[in-house]
Amino acid sequence: MSILRILSAIALGLLVTAAVQAQPIQPFTTAALKAAQAAGEPVLVDAYASWCPICRKQAPTIDAMANDPAFAKLVILRLDYDNQSAEKRALGITMQSTLIAFHGDKETGRLVGVTDPDQIKSLAASALH
Repeated sequence: MSILRILSAIALGLLVTAAVQAQPIQPFTTAALKAAQAAGEPVLVDAYASWCPICRKQAPTIDAMANDPAFAKLVILRLDYDNQSAEKRALGITMQSTLIAFHGDKETGRLVGVTDPDQIKSLAASALH
């Protein structure tokens, strides 16, 4: 096999992989949530505080979902728990480490203080259906 064919195969593989990866985690804005909901997209809102040990334990699972093809359509919005008070009130968030899943504008589930990767993935999957 020629080096050109090998490089072409690698490039094609990278393109296919990139095409099926989930979207990167985005900062939460009300506009981003409303746009995703209006488009009927699945959304996971992550109420995150950097000082919160539970949030730090949730983060690797959420970060992994952002790169998992199974969650390629999931919009992940990370809400800054300390600086987005109005947004927290609007979503009924009273504690950091709250995760809320939506399919369009319908809430499909909510977890507070849960760090189990399977439970977090199950919550996110509820938004995909």
